[in-house]
Amino acid sequence: MSGVMKRMGMIFRAKANKALDRAEDPRETLDYSYQKQLELLQKVRRGVADVATSRKRLELQLNQLQGQSAKLQDQGRKALALGREDLAREALSRRAALQQQVSDLETQHSTLQGEEEKLTLAAQRLQAKVDAFRTKKETIKATYTAAQAQTRIGEAFSGISEEMGDVGLAIQRAEDKTAQLQARAGAIDELLASGALDDQSGMVKDDIAAELDRISGGTDVELELQRMKAELAGGSGPAQQAIEGGNGTTQDGRPDFNKH
Repeated sequence: MSGVMKRMGMIFRAKANKALDRAEDPRETLDYSYQKQLELLQKVRRGVADVATSRKRLELQLNQLQGQSAKLQDQGRKALALGREDLAREALSRRAALQQQVSDLETQHSTLQGEEEKLTLAAQRLQAKVDAFRTKKETIKATYTAAQAQTRIGEAFSGISEEMGDVGLAIQRAEDKTAQLQARAGAIDELLASGALDDQSGMVKDDIAAELDRISGGTDVELELQRMKAELAGGSGPAQQAIEGGNGTTQDGRPDFNKH
């Protein structure tokens, strides 16, 4: 049972692979791959934009902290000039705390700037690859389309294409049916002529039947003529002889060639 299931699975996969191969269009596959690369490039560009935005935010914070540090330093100098050493010390202490923040932000800014440069370079390289793929894609599509058209033309000329094959089969079937009807019509004509088939219409007769009808018809005429002669012979007289003479016949009913 396990062997049968494995065999069925293999057959199914083989048929599915064959069906997919027929359904697959390389041009559509290339277009799909190009679309995926564009989506990836767009994600990289968004990443570069996000890093640049973070870097810009850090720069704003640094500028703000540096401004506060400069202000505290100026205040401490003025307080010391006024003899307020305590205020001057407090201002310098606050300035030292701000400088630590500035130092941390500068480190983060440097890191973000490096990441931004890397992502920018990666986006540029990816853009170049996408452009190259697009050019190659269009070239392959054009070549595939030309080869496909050339193949169809060749198949049409050679008659091996599916469409031309259907046309050829239709022509062959029409010729076979025509030959079959011609053979049947010829056979029926021969059977009618030989008398093997009865003509229900009574309009077609063979040579033998026509000769028999002619002889039969002639016999009926002769019998009727003999009967009339017998009647006339029973009542023979001058008038009858005149009639017979006028008719150009002898008394026994035979034609009198001397009258003509």
